[in-house]
Amino acid sequence: MPHTPPTPPPPPTPRRSDATRTAILDAARERFAADGYERATIRAIAKDANIDPSMVMRYYGNKEGLFAAAVAVDLKLPDLGTVPRSDVGRALVAHFLDMWEENEVLTALLRVGVTNEAGAERMRGIFRDQLLPVAQQVCPDPEQVPTRAALCATQVLGLALTRYVLRFPPTTALARQEIIAWLAPTIQRYLTAPSP
Repeated sequence: MPHTPPTPPPPPTPRRSDATRTAILDAARERFAADGYERATIRAIAKDANIDPSMVMRYYGNKEGLFAAAVAVDLKLPDLGTVPRSDVGRALVAHFLDMWEENEVLTALLRVGVTNEAGAERMRGIFRDQLLPVAQQVCPDPEQVPTRAALCATQVLGLALTRYVLRFPPTTALARQEIIAWLAPTIQRYLTAPSP
C-alpha cells in the first residue's frame, strides 16, 4: 500500500485581534495626522475604528503607547553610495522635501515631538536608526558620523518645523528649488567636509 504524505494544514486564518489592532492603528494614524497629538483622543480613535475605547487601552496601554506604535516611519532614505559625492546634500534635501510633502504622519510626529517625550523619543529613534547609516556612507571620519547626522537633522527638522508646523510665511513661500539651493550646501558640508 503506497504511503501518501499528510495533507499540509491550512494556512492560519487571521486572528480577530490582528484585524482589531490594524483598525486601531489605521484610525490612530489618521486621527493623529488630522488633530495632532494633543487633540486626538482615545475615544475618537476607538470610534473611528468602530471598537470600544477599552480595547485601545488593552492593546496599547495609553495614548503615548498607541502613538509610538502608530508612527512607524520609514524615511526611505536614498543609498548615497549610488549618488555622486558632490550631490549628496542636494539628494538628501530633495528627498526630505518629498517626505514632508507626502507624509502627514511625519508632520504629526514632529508636532508631538516638540511637546511630548514619547514623541521626541520616537523621532530620535527614527533619525538615529535611519539617518546614521546614510551619513556613514559618505562621512570622511567614522567617529564623527553621529555628530554629522545630528547636524543634518537640525537642518531638515528645522525646515520642517518652520514650513509645515509653525508655517512661517517666508519659509512656506519658498519654492522647492529655492529650498534645495539654500539647504543643500549646508547638508553637503555637514556630511562630507573635513572637520573644522
